[in-house]
Amino acid sequence: MSVSKELYAHLPYLRRFARALVGTREGGDAHVLATLEAIVANPSRLELNDDLRIALYKQFLMTWASGAIAQSDPAAALGEDDARRRLDGISLKPRVAFLLHALEGFDLEQIGDTLGVSEAAAGDLINVANAEIADQIATEVLIIEDEPLIAHDLRGIVEELGHSVVGMARTHREAITAMEQARPGLILADIQLADGSSGLEAVNEILEAFSTPVIFVTAYPERFLTGAPPEPAFLVTKPFSVDSLKAVISQALFFDRKSHRRTA
Repeated sequence: MSVSKELYAHLPYLRRFARALVGTREGGDAHVLATLEAIVANPSRLELNDDLRIALYKQFLMTWASGAIAQSDPAAALGEDDARRRLDGISLKPRVAFLLHALEGFDLEQIGDTLGVSEAAAGDLINVANAEIADQIATEVLIIEDEPLIAHDLRGIVEELGHSVVGMARTHREAITAMEQARPGLILADIQLADGSSGLEAVNEILEAFSTPVIFVTAYPERFLTGAPPEPAFLVTKPFSVDSLKAVISQALFFDRKSHRRTA
C-alpha cells in the first residue's frame, strides 16, 4: 500500500479523534486539514516514526497544540462557570492519552511514543483520566437500539458511569414517544432500527425540537464521516469496546451545558 493510500485509510479515525478532542465537527476537521497541509508542505514529518499512524497523530497533536487554528472557547459554549468547573476537573494530557487508548486503540507503548513519554507514564496518564472523567459528569440518557442484548450492554455501561437511563426505544416511533416523556442530557442511537427506519432520521426529528448531544452506534463509520451535514459528531463503531464508549460519552458530555457534577 502506498503512503498516500495508507494515510487516507487513517483519516476517518483521525477526524473522529479530532472531534472528540476539540469538541466540534468544524473545529476537529479544521485541525485535521491543517495537519494535512503541514504534511504536504514537509513530507519528511511522516518519516520521523516507522509507524505512519503514530507519525500522523503526532503531527496532528503538534498542530493542535500550536494554537494555529482559531477555535471556539469552551467557556463561551458552556457558560463561564460550567467551563471552569470542567476544565479544572479534567486534565488535558490525561484526556489525550485516554482518547488515544480508548477511542483509537493505541497501546501504552504507542501512546508513550505519540506523546513523548515513557510507557509507564502513559499508563499513569490513563489512570488519572479514568479517575477524573468518571468523577466529573452525570446525566440522564435515552437509548435507541433495536438489539436487546446490545441495549442491555449499553444500559450497563451508562449506569456504571453513574448516569441514569430514562428511556429505551427500538423504533422511530418509540424514540419520539420517549423524548416526549423525558428530556435526556444524552442520546445513544443505533443507525438501523427494528422497524426498518433510520436512527439518524429519528434523532434529526428529535433535534428539531430539543437540543442534546448524540452518539451514534454503527458498524460502518466511514459511511457517515462525509464532511457534510447531517453528519454525526460522535460515532462509536460496532462491535464497540466498553472503554471506547465510555470515552466518547465523557467527551460528548464535557462540551454540553446540560450535564452536571455527580452527587454523592
